[in-house]
Amino acid sequence: MSRPADSAPSAAPVDAAVRREADRQLAIILRGVEELLPLDEFRRKLERAIRDGRPLRVKQGFDPTAPDIHLGHAVGLRKLREFQDLGHQIVVIVGDYTGMVGDPSGRSKTRPQLTETDVERNAATYLEQFFRIVDRARTEVHKNGEWFAPMRFVDVLQLASRYTVARLLERDDFAKRWQASQPISVHELLYPLMQGRDSVEIRSDVELGGTEQKFNLLVGRALQEDAGQEPQAILTLPILVGLDGIQRMSKSLGNYVGISEPPAEQFGKLMSIPDERLLHYWTLAAHAPADEIARIEAALAAGDNPMTWKKALGERVVALYHGEAAARRAREGFEQQFSKRGRPPEAVLWTLPAGPPIALRKLLVEVGLVKSGGEAKRKIEEGAVEVDEAPVHDPAHEVALATDRVTLVRLGRRWIQVRADAGVGAPTASPAPLPLPD
Repeated sequence: MSRPADSAPSAAPVDAAVRREADRQLAIILRGVEELLPLDEFRRKLERAIRDGRPLRVKQGFDPTAPDIHLGHAVGLRKLREFQDLGHQIVVIVGDYTGMVGDPSGRSKTRPQLTETDVERNAATYLEQFFRIVDRARTEVHKNGEWFAPMRFVDVLQLASRYTVARLLERDDFAKRWQASQPISVHELLYPLMQGRDSVEIRSDVELGGTEQKFNLLVGRALQEDAGQEPQAILTLPILVGLDGIQRMSKSLGNYVGISEPPAEQFGKLMSIPDERLLHYWTLAAHAPADEIARIEAALAAGDNPMTWKKALGERVVALYHGEAAARRAREGFEQQFSKRGRPPEAVLWTLPAGPPIALRKLLVEVGLVKSGGEAKRKIEEGAVEVDEAPVHDPAHEVALATDRVTLVRLGRRWIQVRADAGVGAPTASPAPLPLPD
């Protein structure tokens, strides 16, 4: 830190100033974090960086397994932006090679392998979306193919020799699969080593990841020590639950909100989150500060309608990615389309696999509005079913679902929204449909 030019050097004031600045930065860095390990080691790294004017190198990797990033990815990206704003150097790794392996973290079975073409196509859209959150000019970007592509097989063997199978099987998801006699492919065992090698190559000081990434981040520490580097500190972040309120947000599960989706679609999806997940979304998706979260929690406890806060949440999130004007228009359009026309704003959003038109009878069963095709046929013939507000009386009627809009289906006093998604393998939804208010 600076001192008056005519005063004698004094270590104590500088040390005190460094400690104060470290305290300030640490308070920001720890906000919304699950773990920062080892904390004392990170503190020393941070103080040294401040004292020497050498920014920390803060790493996070992303495997381009789908063309879009969603609000779950944004949790880490916003923490990276905080590090940027504190003056540190962030390093984004686009995992073109790890993406072809597929991260087994938290998985009960082997991921399908993507082709090099798949990964390259997805990676092309990732960076544009990253830079909606992080500052492009202050971001160092690498594809890990930079170091993995030139490797010879002997280099792979040398990397594999740096870690034991016994240690890899300590990992929770591997251990569970091993005990359940479920297959573990050899290439999956290489994934943590590949992610750890990324840390060696870019000499990271800190690596970020979701809570399920903890094992991989620790492998990075071990490989850095083996390479004679100072091991990185690891910072884990909570996982954003998807629109179903149960499983983590995931493109493959269809319970996601993409950050590049149109404002109206983002807003409409957020209206389907379960009430009990409101504070979770305000914290992780809207990135609201702790005092605002406390105010919202108190208001809900005092009897506020959760929908009031869902709409405020939707407007806040849409504004983050499209601006305040677009967010206001999305809210106004939603209220005009739903609230002012007697349909419940909290109508469930179902996502089904894309394909040819689906029989309405089958659709009603798939989304749980009826228990059988026979019941569906009777309800249609009774005139109790509407599709996009048009009564349907023909039991053979088919519905063409689209990926870019929702189809409204009503049975009696219950409404649902349905859209198609090419990446969905099975029907997914937020909780059970809500009845229309009296």
